[in-house]
Amino acid sequence: MAEAEFEEIADSFEFLDDWEDRYRYVIELGRAMEPLEDAFKVPATKVEGCASQVWLIPEIEGDGPQATFTFRGDSDAMIVKGLIAILRALYGGRTVGEVPQIDAQSEFARLGLHDHLSSQRSNGLRAMVGRIRDTASRAAA
Repeated sequence: MAEAEFEEIADSFEFLDDWEDRYRYVIELGRAMEPLEDAFKVPATKVEGCASQVWLIPEIEGDGPQATFTFRGDSDAMIVKGLIAILRALYGGRTVGEVPQIDAQSEFARLGLHDHLSSQRSNGLRAMVGRIRDTASRAAA
């Protein structure tokens, strides 16, 4: 179900044998993202449940279940910013009707990330996925 951008990330993970290299790759993905302007880093966009500060800004084009879902995001932690980049690859460009159907847990398991993230990072990742799914579900209704 993953899009080409996510598949490219998955291929890169397979190519990189060492977890230090994979962490560096995740950080590089985060560095490649445009930072959010400070005006968007407000309580309404902040994701609760993350050890680091995380902000997600949904961008929905159209109406109903066929509306296109994308989002921008930022974090004060580079590894988390990289996780946001992976989530953007997984969810970005999908319809709001498709977003809740994506099994982020299994897609991240393909990358082996759950085995190598701290419990706090895993909780934060679940919180980000929850925010994305909730936002898409509300937009589809």
